[in-house]
Amino acid sequence: MSEHDDRCPCGSGDTYGDCCGQYLSDGRRAPTAEALMRSRYTGFATRATHYLLVTWHPSTRPDELELDANMAWRRLDILRTDAGGPWDDTGTVEFVAHYRLEDGTAIGQRGRLHETSRFVREDGRWLYVDGGIDA
Repeated sequence: MSEHDDRCPCGSGDTYGDCCGQYLSDGRRAPTAEALMRSRYTGFATRATHYLLVTWHPSTRPDELELDANMAWRRLDILRTDAGGPWDDTGTVEFVAHYRLEDGTAIGQRGRLHETSRFVREDGRWLYVDGGIDA
């Protein structure tokens, strides 16, 4: 079984190749803000820093991105979307991303990131702008 046949880390239930893999590996553009959010989560889960940077809006994108090698992303829950469809130019996605810090202990510390992310579509391409961390 190839990597493309494994279930996608974003939790959609589809295979990686039929889901986020088409954006991360095959160069297709995410058609909605939620699809971009899911593919960016998968980018964090697979440490695809180049993809994360190219899908980040230039006005807020860092010069470089260093991911924590001890952070293992475990699950993504999409809570709400507002706009961000194929005919919109802006959208937000509220989500909770669950992770575990793999620090060499038997279990590792669990955590979660609750964020409402803002997206814009420019020249037909959805881009991540920023996110507000929710308590």
